[in-house]
Amino acid sequence: MAPTVDDLRNEIRVATGRHERIESTGFTKEALAAICTAVDADVTLEPLPGKDTMRTAIRQAVGGLDTSRDGDQSFLKAELETLVAVLDE
Repeated sequence: MAPTVDDLRNEIRVATGRHERIESTGFTKEALAAICTAVDADVTLEPLPGKDTMRTAIRQAVGGLDTSRDGDQSFLKAELETLVAVLDE
């Protein structure tokens, strides 16, 4: 059975040193900051920028993510799968 979006988010959280979440939630600012660090996204994390800024930086840093999507939009399942693959490398 294919992993759900929640499963993929939890894999990404664990791969970046964050804790799994039982409930279905999007990424927090802290989780997005951890992903930015893990993928060497070009974003200043002090103080933490907005979620949209971090999502945009992640999309630009990781090949295979749709850079035309607005930073206000959450990651699609295909993007989460790409992130998991990059973080597993």
